[in-house]
Amino acid sequence: MRIYLIGAGVIGRYHAEAIRKLPAGEPVELKAADPNVQALAAFTETFPEAKSYSDARSMLAEPAREDDIVIVGTPPFTHFELSRMALESGRHVLCEKPLVMNGQEAKVLLETAKRHNRMLGCCSDRFLGLCKTEEIKSMLHSQTLGEVYKVTFVYRNQRARAGVEYQKESKWFLDRAKSAGGILMDWGPYDFTVLNDLLQPESIEVAAAWTSKPVTQADPADTTYDVEGHVGAMLKYCLAGGKSVWVQYERASCTHGEPYHHVELEGTLGAVKWSPYFETDQIDYKRDKEGQVETTENLMAHNGPFTVMDHPIYYFYLKVKGLDSQATINEQAVFNFQCLQAIYDCAESGTPQTVPHSVL
Repeated sequence: MRIYLIGAGVIGRYHAEAIRKLPAGEPVELKAADPNVQALAAFTETFPEAKSYSDARSMLAEPAREDDIVIVGTPPFTHFELSRMALESGRHVLCEKPLVMNGQEAKVLLETAKRHNRMLGCCSDRFLGLCKTEEIKSMLHSQTLGEVYKVTFVYRNQRARAGVEYQKESKWFLDRAKSAGGILMDWGPYDFTVLNDLLQPESIEVAAAWTSKPVTQADPADTTYDVEGHVGAMLKYCLAGGKSVWVQYERASCTHGEPYHHVELEGTLGAVKWSPYFETDQIDYKRDKEGQVETTENLMAHNGPFTVMDHPIYYFYLKVKGLDSQATINEQAVFNFQCLQAIYDCAESGTPQTVPHSVL
């Protein structure tokens, strides 16, 4: 198998480390392209097995093989053109999140992938397959919670802005023309990949949404800064069989209000609270027992050789090989992205938006 990395920066190194962990039954030929001479030199020093190129087009010029994979690990404003070029070269493409800059680009990429009979994947699936969230999924399928009628998905950080408090050198995070958006485009891809994997909606209605950009004395004045730091939405998840669930969604990388996270599913027979991410591996399950609330606490740590940073290429590798996988590809990858776009559209227009699962 040949894997082509476009971008030899921080995220490229994560992917290269994960590639080293792939099953050893078949050797992987690693190639990397980056116009930044220093970044490419540092990458090949750490990964001497990689053949280096100064640009992606020359790297992809050789004839494609059936199981070639291209990983696009560059800033969002480059994702569309690079992914399309890689798909048109006859290769499967795994793109970093957010997938693209807007809904139209997402549709064009999906059409390109289908036309060339290739797979288009997104790295927003990092947190799929964790033991704790798989347990939540099992509870949903077994009707342990009864009829789920509300989901709360809230993450509020007071000072956690990409380009300000962390990855300070990457000012492109703050420029919507380069990043596609703020906290919603930074963490929303993970949030809606998790939510949609759990609830399996047939469509989603964004009933109301808002965005805001709280002001701080650390705000940079020497660069474009026009992305949101706080976003919220009320969404109606339309499920199979005419059922629906309301989802209260909120994300903040900057707020003057209280910081906290709260992820909970509430049903007619019980409720369950957990974190899909790093905060805790504890699951709190509440139900009624003789008229009183009974709480059961379980710890479900993630085990195994593959970390959340390894998951995207591992899952995509399995999918390309025709094996069972949690990979987020094609229609699902585009649907997840369209949820983000619909929140922006609703917030900007004040008009409810509908996202059908069939995106073409």
